[in-house]
Amino acid sequence: MPERSLKQLQEEMISCCACPRLVAWREEVGRHPRPAYRNQRYWSRPVSSFGDPNARLLIVGLAPAAHGGNRTGRMFTGDSSGDWLFRALYKAGFANRPTSLAQDDGLQLVDAYITALCHCAPPQNRPTVQEMNTCTTKFLRPEIAALQRVRIIVCLGQLAFDHVLRLYRQAGAGWPQPVTETPALGTAGGHKPRFAHRSLFAYPQSTLPMLLCSYHPSRQNTSTKKLTEPMLDEIFLLARQALSSL
Repeated sequence: MPERSLKQLQEEMISCCACPRLVAWREEVGRHPRPAYRNQRYWSRPVSSFGDPNARLLIVGLAPAAHGGNRTGRMFTGDSSGDWLFRALYKAGFANRPTSLAQDDGLQLVDAYITALCHCAPPQNRPTVQEMNTCTTKFLRPEIAALQRVRIIVCLGQLAFDHVLRLYRQAGAGWPQPVTETPALGTAGGHKPRFAHRSLFAYPQSTLPMLLCSYHPSRQNTSTKKLTEPMLDEIFLLARQALSSL
């Protein structure tokens, strides 16, 4: 069976109804908008991935926010996480503007593509393991196959890192090995690497992308200063430097 194109995958995403709990929640949120958005019509469907189809940088998030992507119809658009992410992407030259407000705002990604473990907004921002496995198997795996020029995958958070590792393990790859000298990394050999902000991993197979870990720019992390603006900026500057050396 031929591989699906990115356009085909995006079309399949926005019509997906595979997870009943997520279908019910995304539509329920749209029926009860926040007061600030009461005059807006919510997207209330799965939010497709987007970006440069020839990207060398792939960014994997968790899921659309109920009143962010689930409202606007675009990943990381219309919420504080997106404010942080696109500001950092712009500074590193991966976006043509520092803000993402709506699907028609003129934003374009440059050499970058954004996806997520789940394409529907989950209750309490917490998709179940089954929901993540369903969505990553159905969409993330073929996306990675279709994005043939990707050299670095930025994993926003522990869950993104774990699921990307899982997909590569299922494809027969071993564990990647640490490139950067960052505390709390897994040891060399047959051990699963541990997530740590700013850690960079490479697979022995040179054809596979490197994995770069970052805390997710969620309000929980940014408001507590677990993730600061310079910390997030550094992630994409590191990605830019690594791509320049490949």
